[in-house]
Amino acid sequence: MIRDWDDAYANVAHIAGGEAILEALPARARHFRETAEAKLGLAYGPGARQRFDLFHPSGASRGLVIFVHGGYWMRLSKDDWSHLAAGAVARGYTVCMVGYTLAPEARISNITEEVSRAITHASSLVDGPIYITGHSAGGHLALRQVCASSQLPAGVLARLRRVVGISGVYDLRPLLMTEMNKTLQLTKREATAESPALSRPKGEVPVTLWFGDAERPEFIRQSHAMALMWQGLGAEIVVAEEPEAHHFSVLDGLEIADSPLMSAILGG
Repeated sequence: MIRDWDDAYANVAHIAGGEAILEALPARARHFRETAEAKLGLAYGPGARQRFDLFHPSGASRGLVIFVHGGYWMRLSKDDWSHLAAGAVARGYTVCMVGYTLAPEARISNITEEVSRAITHASSLVDGPIYITGHSAGGHLALRQVCASSQLPAGVLARLRRVVGISGVYDLRPLLMTEMNKTLQLTKREATAESPALSRPKGEVPVTLWFGDAERPEFIRQSHAMALMWQGLGAEIVVAEEPEAHHFSVLDGLEIADSPLMSAILGG
């Protein structure tokens, strides 16, 4: 039985050097932006954070990879994760790093809609197949794009080849019992409506749920529960556990073209 829900969803405190990992992100991301072929700060709406960055390969693009960052919908930004585009760019894909308005300025349902708008706009700028991935809260936002209530246009969904949630939160109801809900302001109704695990899949887009075996137990449970729910609804869904990876190191594979994680996203 879980008695401390805040601790159950705490990551930094349970990772050696966790604060240092987060503090190092902006510099790593900035260095990548300075050396990459990129179009930065493209607007998909009027809000200050309604922007995305596109990172381009050196040759013709093979398609579009969308990355949605985490931070419990209330922290961090696209600018902290630019370096994670490296693996897909090296494989010849354009990568879109999505920004979105944070809570409490936006509710999670609003953020879901913003991400859909960003993907729709990015897909109008880049031809070819589309792959969506996201980490932690971004894993939730990635899976929301293929729920029955998806706001993606039919043409975008038709180009979508795979969605990969990385260490995601797919059932939001436990967050109602955490202190962070003072910022998120989730209601029972919204938590239910915004939970991919409580929705039905839309279409037949394959899904992979990727996480590290050194994750907090709640994140491991969330992925297994998500898989069980959608497998029971006929979805093609795979669970992949990365050995010795914690909530942040599980992202390292996104920087490496031939990593198992990149293969899970793009195939091959």
